[in-house]
Amino acid sequence: MNVLGRISQFAGKTFIIWILLFGLISFFAPQGFLWIKPYVSILLGVIMFGMGMTLSMSDFKEVGKNPKSVLIGVAAHYIIMPGVAYLLAVLFHLPKELAIGVILVGCCPSGTASNVMTFLAKGDTALAVSVASVSTVLAPILTPAIIYLLASSWLQVDAGKMFIEVLEVILVPIILGLLVQYFFRRHVKEAVKVMPLVSVVAIVVIVTSVIAGSHDMIVQSGLLVLGVVVLHNVIGFALGFLAARLCGLSYEAQKAITFEVGMQNSGLGATLAMTHFSPAAAVPSAIFSFWHNVSGPLLATYWASRQAKKEKRKNDVPKAISKFS
Repeated sequence: MNVLGRISQFAGKTFIIWILLFGLISFFAPQGFLWIKPYVSILLGVIMFGMGMTLSMSDFKEVGKNPKSVLIGVAAHYIIMPGVAYLLAVLFHLPKELAIGVILVGCCPSGTASNVMTFLAKGDTALAVSVASVSTVLAPILTPAIIYLLASSWLQVDAGKMFIEVLEVILVPIILGLLVQYFFRRHVKEAVKVMPLVSVVAIVVIVTSVIAGSHDMIVQSGLLVLGVVVLHNVIGFALGFLAARLCGLSYEAQKAITFEVGMQNSGLGATLAMTHFSPAAAVPSAIFSFWHNVSGPLLATYWASRQAKKEKRKNDVPKAISKFS
């Protein structure tokens, strides 16, 4: 298990490389990856099951201790990201399948990587975990409802079927993971070490399936979608930070809300797009999956280095005083 744990850590740290590598392979040799499509929902369920095994009831205590901050984070997430997605789709006159895809990824809950980014940025990690957990639990209701509200003018949206789909691939696996973690805690502690590896493999496979199935659309509109996805993510970060600041939250909480708003569960977006619409509608989710794993670490590194400099200056002041006293 120690060897697997080290491999798992390595896979997590080099996630972007694997996304790029296999994304390129699937783009230039799409026929080798088309068979994956029927298994995308199962793969996402596996990721969510692993997330459930890493959670415990204590992760939800923040909701009771600081409900205002959690409410602000969840509300900001489900207002800002869908709203920005809709405005970008209209502003750039996106083709209907890409418009649906951008809105879809905007309506998904927070991505699991947001918690890690908050930790690296020295933000309020407990708040980040609570916001991500609550937004995920609410996803079966809010994701289909907001998609129906914003996207039905482009394509027919069956919110009822989507509700069942999100329930099956998000909430049920998470609950099962929580139960396994509760009843088999000692065994799960070791198994959790390999979950980053499982998640990386599953996400990479989902992305390759999307790219293979959307080859022609990517050739036609790849740069446009990349530009929209980058704007979506960056504007999400900026408005998330601003919302937390205007609501009077601490600087650490502002960092947490920034990541929770701007980083999406793009695996869910890709799954819903391929199940209910088309592989082309999954392209924004696939690109978002890559991009927010670039922008997130960049922002986290900036905040962490800024915090380190601030602490260094604070420690240098007493030394300077004692030197001249």
